[in-house]
Amino acid sequence: MTAIISAAQVKELRELTGAGMMECKKALAETNGEMEKAIEVLRKSGAAKAGKKAGRVAAEGAVVIAKAGKQAIMLEINSETDFVARDSNFTSFAKAVGEAALKAKEQDVEKISQLILTDYQSRGVEAVRHELISKIGENVQIRRAVLSNSSAASMGIYLHGSRIGVVVELDTDNEALARDLAMHIAASRPIVISPEHVSQDLIAKEKEIYLAQAASSGKPQEIIEKMVAGRLKKFLDEVSLVGQPFVKDPDVTVGSLLSKHKAKVLAFYRFEVGEGIEKITEDFKEAVMSQVQGS
Repeated sequence: MTAIISAAQVKELRELTGAGMMECKKALAETNGEMEKAIEVLRKSGAAKAGKKAGRVAAEGAVVIAKAGKQAIMLEINSETDFVARDSNFTSFAKAVGEAALKAKEQDVEKISQLILTDYQSRGVEAVRHELISKIGENVQIRRAVLSNSSAASMGIYLHGSRIGVVVELDTDNEALARDLAMHIAASRPIVISPEHVSQDLIAKEKEIYLAQAASSGKPQEIIEKMVAGRLKKFLDEVSLVGQPFVKDPDVTVGSLLSKHKAKVLAFYRFEVGEGIEKITEDFKEAVMSQVQGS
């Protein structure tokens, strides 16, 4: 005899799994109203859905930072849309992964995926990620992570919303300066600490561009060489932290600020959501229809 499925059972299953109403009703009917078996059915079908979504581009998401004492970890966790990146299911997962990675002192993404999340009934990160994909209907990926050096004298962290994150390590105990530098790095995007850290390949590429630009000026070679040298110096200052004007006081360079405080930047890390990922522009109407049709 087929069990009668009540609205209360469907509601309970939805709350437990986050699956759709019709999916819950179907799973309960298939298992004769047995809740545990229905959850298993949904998890199996959810895993299949997650697999279908795993190939879709996830270029939105959030940067999360977890900190304890003098150590911090920063991660970028991606979703397909900014809407999902603000969803509480996504943000709770991201926070839990950050805390687990910090506790394990692990920055390797593959190893992070094998960690256990105590906030999710001690289930593994990968299992919870697949369930989240099924629940929110989008691909979710842990893209990258970086663990700070606990031997730094002070560390500054800064999150600009959830899209940009920065961690800075100093050789002196000055938390206020470290935080100011983290905010500066978020705004000014340096790629290295000082000019000598810029790769020779990048310098050669820029020099080639400047030479080509200057060659059309018709000026003598010695003047061209001076023009190129000046442009190259300006470029090196622009991309290096110590050469940039400090955002809080543009009359002072970051290098001068550090000298004033007798401080040195040991390392910095800057993550911005989606940087370097090729985004796919999707027609909104087609996207909605694909969701309705369950593709």
